[in-house]
Amino acid sequence: MSVLRFTRLVLLIGLLGWGTPLPAHAQTAVPPAVETPAASSASYTLDTAPRDAALYYIAGDEATLYRFPNSQTSLATLAVRTPVHRHYCNDGWCQIETESGRVGYVARRAISNVWIRVSKRGHRVELYRGAARLHTFKADFGYNAFLDKVRQGSTSRRDHWRTPEGLFYIVRKNPNSAFDKALVLNYPTAADARRGFAQGLISRTTRNAIVQANAQRRMPPMNTPLGGWIELHGDGTGAGVNWTQGCIALHNRDMQTLWWWTQVGTPVLIE
Repeated sequence: MSVLRFTRLVLLIGLLGWGTPLPAHAQTAVPPAVETPAASSASYTLDTAPRDAALYYIAGDEATLYRFPNSQTSLATLAVRTPVHRHYCNDGWCQIETESGRVGYVARRAISNVWIRVSKRGHRVELYRGAARLHTFKADFGYNAFLDKVRQGSTSRRDHWRTPEGLFYIVRKNPNSAFDKALVLNYPTAADARRGFAQGLISRTTRNAIVQANAQRRMPPMNTPLGGWIELHGDGTGAGVNWTQGCIALHNRDMQTLWWWTQVGTPVLIE
């Protein structure tokens, strides 16, 4: 499967979005340098990144869809992670089309096509914008990096300190993490909740709370028997490799780059 088709699949499976537009906080900032061709399958700058990949998502916060640029006439409010198709952008506005076929304009900073791909086997994190890979970072993983996460781990159950697999998204950005900075993922997902209930790990009430939180794009309950607080954070890799309680740890300088590019809603695929 080509990177472009794979990218489209990731976006459609539950998400999300992309983009030429920069994170809102970075409109006037200088971005971290993009990899050279030797380190990446393609080399792009902010000016040369592909602009023909039309699939994006609402990122950072909900966005207002307007009939015209700079208009006071709103058509709808689009929630974070709403997939949209971008037609074109000009003067800080983008014409987009929703999955239902509604066409209108949103602020350019409201949409993104940035996403993250994580390889447990390869001990790496890759940052993409559309089909263009911008960066590749080394990373550390959970104590048991070979299996998918099923339940909460502990000092007496270290085997369950695992990094979960699947498609997630950033539900919160924490600038004051004990590990430099942290991007909190929406684990446990609704699928995890249904599995956990079927296996007798959580109650019906807990299952429903997790499902509802994910449906409302809120942070799910984190302190359940399924575990939680799975993050991409800093203060790795010093060669510990598999030392976290399920999180993905990067060097602080690499975490700074991820922080700059990502927003609430950014998709994260863990394999």
